[in-house]
Amino acid sequence: MVRKLRRFTKVTMFDYKVLCRAKLSIIFTTTLVAMIFIIYKDSIICENSEETRGQLRSSIGNKQLHSMQEKIDEVEEENLQSLVPPLNVTEEERIAWFREKMPQIQIFKSNNLTRKFHSRVKKFFRSGCEAQFFMTWISPAATFGRREFFTLESLFKAHPHGCLMILSRSLDSGRGNKILKPLVDRGFKVKAVTPDLEFLFKNTPARAWFKEMKSGKKDPGEIPLAQNLSNLIRLAVLYKYGGVYLDTDFIVLKPFTGLKNSIGAQSMDMETKNWTRLNNAVLIFDMNHPLLLKFMEEFASTFDGNKWGHNGPYLVSRVVENIGKQPGYKFTVLQPMAFYPVDWIRINRLFMKPANRSDSRWVQEKLLQLSGETYGVHLWNKQTRNMQIEEGSVIGRLISEHCLICQHMYSS
Repeated sequence: MVRKLRRFTKVTMFDYKVLCRAKLSIIFTTTLVAMIFIIYKDSIICENSEETRGQLRSSIGNKQLHSMQEKIDEVEEENLQSLVPPLNVTEEERIAWFREKMPQIQIFKSNNLTRKFHSRVKKFFRSGCEAQFFMTWISPAATFGRREFFTLESLFKAHPHGCLMILSRSLDSGRGNKILKPLVDRGFKVKAVTPDLEFLFKNTPARAWFKEMKSGKKDPGEIPLAQNLSNLIRLAVLYKYGGVYLDTDFIVLKPFTGLKNSIGAQSMDMETKNWTRLNNAVLIFDMNHPLLLKFMEEFASTFDGNKWGHNGPYLVSRVVENIGKQPGYKFTVLQPMAFYPVDWIRINRLFMKPANRSDSRWVQEKLLQLSGETYGVHLWNKQTRNMQIEEGSVIGRLISEHCLICQHMYSS
């Protein structure tokens, strides 16, 4: 009996130990699983939290950048507007006004973008350009409208593998990128770049004029300084890099293939067939061409900011007339039909739709005429910027035939 009791006690104690070990194993396993779950859960929460914080930071950052860019654009527009001189003041008063405004005129200053100008130009034109084009835009980005965009469309319709650089501080911005994006998204090479005027004018006759103007001692004149800066910048950029300069109020009709060292006549004597005035809205020149140097010399020595056209169309006319047939200058003067088939006095009719059969025949005849020797039609924005492009008009037909995106054609 005692032996049985001892055997039973041993068995019971053995079972108890096994049971305890089993319980400890279960408790350990449960605890381990619980700990793993807690760690995993915390990890997920941390990851989600970090992702959320990252998204929040990105959202806030984008909003801040967008807001900052808008403020930069607004300041830039105010600075560009400050280039317009006051009216009805004496020369001394205008110089004093200009000297006071000088610290606000950003286009005269250097910054990170201007210092990168040359490298940005070289990189942009490095490969894949059948022709290199330049434009200038020294106005607020907000004023670059449909009319100007049609010029870009027609240029790339005629030169799908061309490269266009717009020298513009205002378009070299978030707003400017948005304006050019429809063309960039379609694979066309167009870029706005902030110009470095110190670099462009260095080692040219323009540098002395620029230095004097920056000193605040020279009269900028009644004409907005932006207009005269554009006249000079186009000469300097072609002298430095070569290529084609084109105003932003053109409809390009066909490729400029074969044109070299050329300037267009705006008008001619119908009897002698000699030109009477040239224009600088289109310039096609090789790098370092001596005629461009002469143009800049004339600009610096005879600058007059009070006479419209004196530093532009009249300047190139004076220089070419004075040069005559001197050796060392090889260039071509193109007939008015090339780029100025209709002068600024008669351009209005091209914007109007035909009112009768006679008008319709005239439109057809004009379109046929332009399909011949004309490379592009100058729209003379100074006279036509407020005119509506009417459907069925010569300009309306030309835009519809030479646009790429073709939006809002009759609301510009």
